[in-house]
Amino acid sequence: MRQDTNVSVEIDQFAAAAPRPADESPSAAVSIRGLRHSYGELEAIERLDLEAPAHAVLGLVGPSGCGKSTLLELIAGLQQPSAGEIEVGGGADAAERLARCAFMPQRDMLLPWLAAIDNAALALRNRGAGRRAARQQAGLLFERFGLAGFERARPAELSGGMRQRVAFLRTLVAGKPVLALDEPFASLDAITRAEMQAWLSEALTADPRTVVLVTHDVEEALYLSDRVAVLSARPAHVVEELSAPAPRAGDRDAAVTDPEFVAVRERAMAALHRGGR
Repeated sequence: MRQDTNVSVEIDQFAAAAPRPADESPSAAVSIRGLRHSYGELEAIERLDLEAPAHAVLGLVGPSGCGKSTLLELIAGLQQPSAGEIEVGGGADAAERLARCAFMPQRDMLLPWLAAIDNAALALRNRGAGRRAARQQAGLLFERFGLAGFERARPAELSGGMRQRVAFLRTLVAGKPVLALDEPFASLDAITRAEMQAWLSEALTADPRTVVLVTHDVEEALYLSDRVAVLSARPAHVVEELSAPAPRAGDRDAAVTDPEFVAVRERAMAALHRGGR
């Protein structure tokens, strides 16, 4: 474990190296009003009203197939809603939402023929940066992300947790004010998942963004989020919204075993059962 002074230096370097969001004003938030969405006759989302303030983390949990991933794609501008309004940083149409959101899908989607540094730099290359400049900028974050020494490794040579770190680094360096994370740790074992949750909490402390996090893990949602919306079975609607106790606390194990946290987790589980009926 490094000394606190070294950690502070690393965090400062991380914050300085990461591309800044295009919009860091209080309007860089997510607002959903009267949202409905259908696929033909199949109603996926019944009615949703949600808010995520700037630099807050909104967690979404619900039964499998309830429309969580669909909702995230709608927020990120990958789909257009059937009815209602979604605004991201004040932009309402799909192109504006897409310009303000960086989307991280369930799978890490790393390109197997590229080294880790080049996978991490893809967003920068897509924005027109040259290969050398993109590598240099992304490379500044590799130590902070626990990836130092693996810049040239192919995805097949990385552990599951390291692959997810590369995928998140790629999402972050896109420089978007809103991160849409779809089950980012679903494929990991329980121990690695807990480690990655603690790691992500530190990353979001070092470089705050507005985040919408989809997960089926209630404990994960409550630990990483400021507020958690429990969704019903399809067609999705909000069963209950909960404020998370001590979100992103430094000591994850202590946080998730705290009596207040356990009580809120039980409320969330009860809401899930109500919504699944």
